[in-house]
Amino acid sequence: MSFSSRVKAELSALPFENNEMMAAECYGMLLFCGKFSPREILLKSESADACRRFESLLCELFSPIIERESDLKLSCKGRRLSRVSLPIPSERTAICESLGHNNRDIKLRINRANLGDEKLYAPFLRGAFLACGSVTHPEKGYHLELNVAHKTLAENLVLLINEVEVFSVSPRITGRNHTYTVYIKGSENVCDFLAYIGASDSVMEVINASVVKEIRNSVNRRNNSDLANLRKVTEAAARQSIAIRKIKKSKLYDELDDGLKQLAELRLENPDMSLKELSESLGISRSGVNHRLERIMKIAESIREENDGKA
Repeated sequence: MSFSSRVKAELSALPFENNEMMAAECYGMLLFCGKFSPREILLKSESADACRRFESLLCELFSPIIERESDLKLSCKGRRLSRVSLPIPSERTAICESLGHNNRDIKLRINRANLGDEKLYAPFLRGAFLACGSVTHPEKGYHLELNVAHKTLAENLVLLINEVEVFSVSPRITGRNHTYTVYIKGSENVCDFLAYIGASDSVMEVINASVVKEIRNSVNRRNNSDLANLRKVTEAAARQSIAIRKIKKSKLYDELDDGLKQLAELRLENPDMSLKELSESLGISRSGVNHRLERIMKIAESIREENDGKA
């Protein structure tokens, strides 16, 4: 079962509170089911739970004749599409007119008369999500969207979400293939929206996935940093070994003091040693080792400059 399906299953299992809340949720499902007019009322969904919720709401509020069917074959994603429709024209007309919609509507819109109080926004948005929403699995990203068939309706939805005072989610709209997508991005915004419409268990799943992802990213950053540091140590040690061999080939090596010679031999024998390991072996500080290595590099550089001058 996909994460979206689990979210819809959780929402569909919520108990009905009262007729006012049920009416708001049913209105959200009707308005965003894709086909809502006296000519046709049809919900198509991969969520059998959402379809059953839709049927229950319609039966409780309007008692219409309902037809339900499911595809015999699974889709390429391994899911079966279910359809819930109202076949009787007079019942469709009665439902639409009771909600302030009719055949004369030029554009489908949210009739705010059906949402007189902000407490009805949550069940309404729950219904909208059940009808046309989806959310990415939190391990893959934080993206929630509602696919809307009409531009005006999508714009109305954005305005309503922006009016919710308990969170500061800023949804956006994008158009594609003659439909409009209202989307919300970011783990905090997705969690706020899901919590608001009642999917508390799904919110915990998003939060847990976010924590695991952050830990994994932190470990990866640390590992990448360790690799980068190891590469720097290796490259520095290689340059130091080359410089020491250059000095040993010249008369200047015999003129080095015992401390430089001791470090030079230790570095040649242990090219993979870090500054810390070199300092521990010699019994001096890391800054002392670093200072001696800098002196060795300068001597090697003077030899190179002298040879360049002779050439």
